[in-house]
Amino acid sequence: MKDKIIVATGNEGKMKEIRQILGGENIIFSSLKDENLQDVEIIEDGTTFEENAVIKAKKISELTGQMVLADDSGLEVDYLDKAPGIYSARYLGEDTSYKVKNNHIIKQLEGVEDEKRTARFVCAMACVFPDGQVITTKGVIEGRIGYEEKGENGLGYDPIFYVPEFGCTTAELSPEEKNKVSHRGRALTEMYDKLKKRGIL
Repeated sequence: MKDKIIVATGNEGKMKEIRQILGGENIIFSSLKDENLQDVEIIEDGTTFEENAVIKAKKISELTGQMVLADDSGLEVDYLDKAPGIYSARYLGEDTSYKVKNNHIIKQLEGVEDEKRTARFVCAMACVFPDGQVITTKGVIEGRIGYEEKGENGLGYDPIFYVPEFGCTTAELSPEEKNKVSHRGRALTEMYDKLKKRGIL
């Protein structure tokens, strides 16, 4: 029988990335939707990405008694004092589209020169075991805020996150390229190594 890891997300884009990077023949990755847990209220009151990832994973693990993987990720824009940061998903309101959020950030950086448009994507990943043990990893990708949205491949803030070394936004990278270099890809690769050492993957 295959082992199961519940992923504390309802986001299909994230599920796809997780299955691509962590996917093994011995593991089934199940989303909150798959588990009928999408309506569980989780209060993310941590002050860091890592704290929020652990809060999410612990809550779902306590409810299910299963191994749970959760991430908390976001965009830090230096010129905006690292906003939106841990509030990235809720920035300008939870139901606000990313097109509106992206254009708002671009507008706030109007007239700001390239070298002051520095930003990064940060992802903290937490895996909570049924016995309460916790493993965490972190991934970061550095870049700049672009001047307009570009690219169709990304999620969220990807269309405005320009990476000088690639000469494009993360939304212009192919899913395979993005998985190798993205903040979530890096955090997941490290998580893969840690879980592999424990004989889980």
